[in-house]
Formats: sequence, C-alpha cells, structure tokens
Amino acid sequence: MSENVTKIQYEDKEIILVSTAHVSETSVTLVKETIEVERPDSVCIELDEARYKTIQDPKAWERTDVVQIIRQKKVAFMIVQLFLSAYQKKMAKKLGTKVGGEMIQGIESAKEIGAELVLADRSIQVTFMRLWRSLKLREKMKLLFALILGDEEDDDEAELTEDDIMALLDKDMLESVLGDVKEEFPMIAEVLIFERDQYLANKIKNAPGQKVLAVLGGAHVPGVIEEIGKEQDMERINTVPQKKSRRKYFAWIIPIIFVGLFVYSFMQGVDTGVHNLAMWWIWNGGLAALFTLLALGHPLSILTAFMLAPITTVIPFLASGWFAGLVESRIRKPTVGDMQNVPEDIFRLKGWYQNRFLKVMAVVMLANIGSTIGTFVSGGAILQNLFG
Repeated sequence: MSENVTKIQYEDKEIILVSTAHVSETSVTLVKETIEVERPDSVCIELDEARYKTIQDPKAWERTDVVQIIRQKKVAFMIVQLFLSAYQKKMAKKLGTKVGGEMIQGIESAKEIGAELVLADRSIQVTFMRLWRSLKLREKMKLLFALILGDEEDDDEAELTEDDIMALLDKDMLESVLGDVKEEFPMIAEVLIFERDQYLANKIKNAPGQKVLAVLGGAHVPGVIEEIGKEQDMERINTVPQKKSRRKYFAWIIPIIFVGLFVYSFMQGVDTGVHNLAMWWIWNGGLAALFTLLALGHPLSILTAFMLAPITTVIPFLASGWFAGLVESRIRKPTVGDMQNVPEDIFRLKGWYQNRFLKVMAVVMLANIGSTIGTFVSGGAILQNLFG
C-alpha cells in the first residue's frame, strides 16, 4: 500500500485517507487503484457543491453574469475564486494533467463500484466569507494587491521538478494560491486549513457505511487524523460571522460627520458652504474618477464615478465603484473569449487592462478606493477651511 494511504479505525468504521496533490497525475492513479482494491461503502471527496458542479461543467463559469456579481457585492469573492481556479489550471498545464483530476477520478470510481459519493468540504463561499470578515480593510486591500501583483514575475515556462510535485502534497490548494501572504495573516491558515480539517473530519466519520475512503489534499491529512476522534462545533465553523455592530455604527459616522460639516459650513455663510461642498465634490469625485481612469475605464464609467462618488459616500450601503462597474460592463460587455482568457490574464498586470471582464472588476475596486481616499482628503481640507 502506498505511503500516501492511511488507514485508521473510528468506532466500528474503517477510514481510509488517500493523500493527494491536486494537480498530480500520480495522485489520479493512486485514487483509482485504491478504490478498486478497497471497494469502500462511501467515497468522500474534498469538494463542496459549487466546486462539484464546476468540475461536472468546467465551462459554466464562462457564462458568469458580471452584472449580478456587482449587484450581489461579490466582486472581491469572485476575484479570489478566479485566482484559485487560474492557479490550479496553470499548475495542471505545467504537469500536463487535468485540474482536479484526482477528484474526478474519485467521482468516477465511486460510481463504478456503487459507493455513495460524499461532498466532504465546506462551502467555498463560507470559507472565503469567514476569511474576509476576519481581515481588516487595510489587510483586505493588501491581500488583493498581493494576489494581483505577486505572480507577475513568475516564469510560466519553468519546469516543475519531482521535488516541486511532492511539495504539492504538503500544501492545500486554497492555501497555495495565497502564497506567502498567509504568513502575514495568521487567520488565513486558521480558516483555510484548521477549520476545514475539522469540517472534513466530521463529514468523513459520519459518512454512510463501515468502510469509508476519503480523497484529500495532502495538507489536510494530518489535521483530519487528529480531528477524527474529537467533537467538532459544526455550527460555528460553518456559519458566516455577522458584521460586528460597531462596524455598522462606524459606517454611519463618516456620513453624519460630513452632513454636520456641511450644515455648519452654510451656517457660516453661503459662500463658505458652497466652497466646502465644491471641495468635497472635486476631491471625492475627482479621485474616484482618476482611479477609474487608472483602470482604463470607459469615459462614461469615469464620469459615473465622478458624479456618484460624493453621493454614495454619505450612503453607507452604496458605493460608486458598483455603478461605475455596471456602466463599464454595459458599454464594454465581456465576451466569451474574455472569460476563457481569465486564467492567463489574471496573473499579468497587462491582462487586467486587456481583458474586459477583469477590467470591470478593476473599475469596481479602484473607483471605490479612489472615493475612499477622496473622502479623507476632502474632509481634511474642509476642516482646515473651517477651523484653520
């Protein structure tokens, strides 16, 4: 039996853990042979419902409605998900194999022997939302830019050595795509690895039948072995934490302050009020428009950012980037070709300018960043004008 197959006993069940690298052809063979030999009652795979559907229909994401992404406020979530998908495809291309090949083999082999298929991983959306809510705004921005710029110098033609392939067994794919950034944010490892170890262990030990085989990324096997005999708080680790109440209140503080400043400005005189209102509009709208221009947004997208940034800033549940992105997506509608090229373009700064889908994502993010900077710059100018 391969050293990458571990057998453990849990109560009256025999649990077999197959340790794989997510883009390794050797892992595909190992999964196939182990299932044929062991013939388990259940086969657990490290997928959730969304990723299972993606594997069944790999081109489904190419039909993504960019308008719905913006309206549902899932731009950041989509970007990270695209990085994960693109990273997997790039690694698979280097190895000459198929993305998620070992999971596909697990699905096919389970059907061949009549075993029950269990989707054992936590929802990727819950995982990312728990991660996102654990980071501060500065950390979120740093993480996104690290993803965009971190792979710019990577050599796509570099060959992977045998040591590189074996190293994949020690990394979770969600963890790998974030690279060294995880070392700066301890919560990334907590959410991506340790919590999912608990979730996977719970699903595996509760799978039907007395013999259960689980196909797992190598990074999860030690944690799952440790967690099998423990109790897991599934409600806690499978719930997206609510935004802290103080954050909700803080979202209203800036609008209230600025409304108060404008009222006070006009109390000092109409000229003062108009002057401060103009500064507010120029700085806030101007920087939102400037950052939209940096994304090479369409002139109407730039105009939208300029006109709406000062308004949306005082309405906490709106953002100028959403509107600028919607305009961009209507005028420069992403094509099927754009969607197909995302895996290659997402790792190149130039690709973000050439790919219409990525450009819409960039317009949303940069317009919001410009508006945020403009809010603080204009606020300082108004305070200086009023109180010297």
